[in-house]
Amino acid sequence: MPFCKIGGANLYYEERGSGDAIIFTHGHSMFHAQWQPQVEALSPRFRTIVWDVRGHGRSSLPAGKVEPESFSRDLAGLMEALDIRSAVLCGSSMGGHISLQTAIRYPDKVNGLILIGAPFTNAFNWYEKLAVPFSLISLRLIPYKWTARLTADAMSKINPDNKAFVLEAFGMMKKDEFLRLWKGNVRLDSRGKLDKVRCPTLILYGERDNMVGRQQQAMAAAIRGSELRMVPGAGHLTNLDNPEEVNRHIESFMAGVCSP
Repeated sequence: MPFCKIGGANLYYEERGSGDAIIFTHGHSMFHAQWQPQVEALSPRFRTIVWDVRGHGRSSLPAGKVEPESFSRDLAGLMEALDIRSAVLCGSSMGGHISLQTAIRYPDKVNGLILIGAPFTNAFNWYEKLAVPFSLISLRLIPYKWTARLTADAMSKINPDNKAFVLEAFGMMKKDEFLRLWKGNVRLDSRGKLDKVRCPTLILYGERDNMVGRQQQAMAAAIRGSELRMVPGAGHLTNLDNPEEVNRHIESFMAGVCSP
């Protein structure tokens, strides 16, 4: 199995296809298989790379505090390890924020951004400022199996097949790892930095995404020249709820930013 060691973590990745590169980054507590519908559709025309963020899936998590900057460093390091000078980055939820921060910190490595249900902060309004600290306490107190089941139920209301995937993803992590990663995730913050994004950007969000849907208009307004599109019949796992529509948007975007 392909791994590369970056920042003390062994990162698992898979790649298929050839041509212009697109790198997919999954959301918190998910893993690389989240992108199977996109890899199947896009790998005949592009070099597709999926990977497991540190502590997720088959990737390891070093001991100690998880620093939010480590996520974008890992993605930039993965690109170097795979000899990818620049790529389109596509991320869902936390993976979208990781991709966004990579574009901000390593602009020469990113020639396009596709953000799907991605937050740019975890303190967007009063609700998030209250909910995030509460989650840090409640997730520590309730059994991990309950967290997995509640998340799986919430993520499978539109596409019932999501339930098995989410439970599988949670089963690849331990509670301590989940909590340490969650603390790192909620500290990701790109407020005041969105104007530093210089590459073409496509922002997608699910019609029924009640987790980060409220941030999308503000993010689109702050990223110069970005394109905002709503995906019908989709929630927070947008790319799995309506893969056909998401694939159509990605293919159109890739045609606009990649070499002929």
